[in-house]
Amino acid sequence: MRKHYLDNIRWVTVVVVVLYHVFYMYNAEGVLGGAGKITDLSIQHYDAFQYLVYPWIMPVLYIVAGISSRIVLDKHSAKEYIRSRTRKLLVPSTIGVFVFHVVQGYVSMSFGDAFTALANEGVPAPVIYLIMVASGSGVLWFCHLLWIYSLILVLIRKIEKGHLLNLGAKTPLWLVILFFFPLWGAAQILNASIISVYRFGYYLAFFLIGYYVFSNDQVIEKLKKYAVFFIAFGSALCIAFAVLYFWVRGGMNFADNPVNRGPLYVACSYFGSLAMIAGFARFGDFSNRFTSWMSKRSFGLYVFHYLGISSMALIFAKPMLLPAPLCYIISLTAGFAFGYGLYEIFSRIPFYRWALLGIKKEKKNVQR
Repeated sequence: MRKHYLDNIRWVTVVVVVLYHVFYMYNAEGVLGGAGKITDLSIQHYDAFQYLVYPWIMPVLYIVAGISSRIVLDKHSAKEYIRSRTRKLLVPSTIGVFVFHVVQGYVSMSFGDAFTALANEGVPAPVIYLIMVASGSGVLWFCHLLWIYSLILVLIRKIEKGHLLNLGAKTPLWLVILFFFPLWGAAQILNASIISVYRFGYYLAFFLIGYYVFSNDQVIEKLKKYAVFFIAFGSALCIAFAVLYFWVRGGMNFADNPVNRGPLYVACSYFGSLAMIAGFARFGDFSNRFTSWMSKRSFGLYVFHYLGISSMALIFAKPMLLPAPLCYIISLTAGFAFGYGLYEIFSRIPFYRWALLGIKKEKKNVQR
């Protein structure tokens, strides 16, 4: 039986990511984004939304990815799993960047007038193109890490031979809560110094917990019983995080050290994720036409939304052609329009559906 709550967590979280990136694009907190502040407000109080959601939106997706990996590996071999993950993750985040997402690189570099600066330094055009390709990765960092984690998981499974999975099924609720401490430890290691989103140790810990612990129905049933508690506790932590770092400490950078390695940040990440998992497992384990439509297109929305947001910011906000409120609305609308629109276009073109979305051509007359 399909676990519909996992599908619903994915698409709901991706929608939150779209909203987050709109605020991020125009944030006034000194967090490196795109257009930056475009209002005359002394404090953009709505920027607090970023603090409420940033700690948990990616961790919960890695937990769900871990759970999904368990489902796949229960039915397929390790070789089939890696082949599938390579097509769905590595191909779109490498080949896809060269054949399309380089456009995102152009937009991102244009915000800082990078082309003029590079040309003045005498950088050759081919090198500038490669820089543009690298800049076009954007949100695809998630795919980079998840593909690496998939390889690591296969190696770990080969070593432990299912013993850890059996232990994970027996995890008591008090130990689930105490997982906070190893996660806090993981937050301190293997963090990229330049691109802060590449937190190899931190997100790997969430992925492995998803596979070895939360993929077990026994554990999920325990969480469901206390879903209301986890929702309330996770929400309270995220509110406390926003109050402390946005209002009390004047908008500290929530995406970098020391904030993103602190205990409150990790608590928001973990218990915010538990709130999503427990809440959706108990109240959101259903499917209808709308949720199925959203779920099918969630990866497309994730892959393409930022181009819509950033391109509208470059065209309208950077030269200040439109009032700030209208720029927010246009970027938000474009995020969803590009996300769903480009998915519908490229999912119908054989080469691009593979290169950008990791979709292989289905064989005819084959029942699935």
